[in-house]
Amino acid sequence: MKGCLQFPELLQSFFTDRLMHQRQASPHTIASYRDSFRLLLKFADQRLGKQPTALTIEDVDASFVGAFLNHLEKDRQIGPRSRNVRLAAIHSFFRYVALNEPAHSALAQRVLAIPSKRFDRKPIDFLTQPEVDALLAAPDQRTWASRRDHIMFLTAVETGLRVSELIGLRCEDIVLGTGAHVRCRGKGRKERSTPLRKETVPALRSWLRERASGPADPLFPNARGGWLTRATASNTSSPSMWPTLGKSVRL
Repeated sequence: MKGCLQFPELLQSFFTDRLMHQRQASPHTIASYRDSFRLLLKFADQRLGKQPTALTIEDVDASFVGAFLNHLEKDRQIGPRSRNVRLAAIHSFFRYVALNEPAHSALAQRVLAIPSKRFDRKPIDFLTQPEVDALLAAPDQRTWASRRDHIMFLTAVETGLRVSELIGLRCEDIVLGTGAHVRCRGKGRKERSTPLRKETVPALRSWLRERASGPADPLFPNARGGWLTRATASNTSSPSMWPTLGKSVRL
């Protein structure tokens, strides 16, 4: 059947047409989906002895996907959360297949019927006031990088932004004066504004003066003036303090 040869083309168009153009998915989502299919293609090579260009839609059926998920859990020792992330990428692809290749709708329906795995959710941890004080005191502020880290941690404590949102802030996202706030485009491309306390405004104003950059430039740049990444952020002047930002802050 002609449709049996369409898996590589469908996978490519799923990324280029569906994710990038139609959904305008974030780079983080695209990278996560890419990693999911990279693992799936390696598993197909091991289990079926087929290179990615030789795979058909019929090869990637519900039983194959189930075996792939079991492989991730047993052989790669991933937890339910990571398993569900990989399954979400596969589900998204097969929803695209069902819409664009009706001949494979039954196969897609069986894959889409594979449920996510339930797991126990841990309670949210909060930073105590002494932990907040220790976080803000960690950078000694005698160097440019330390001053950047201090105001970055202060903004994190104040707003509760995710690390990816924090390092993605632009100078123009800080609105000072009456009704001071931080503008952020976060997960799911949702726009939101977070008010700033009056004690935080002078620190941000001072940092913006020191930055002396354009509105679209990164608020917290790296040493070369470019964008921080999660990897480079973990190598700031106080790298041991970053894991605490995974908690919520109770002030």
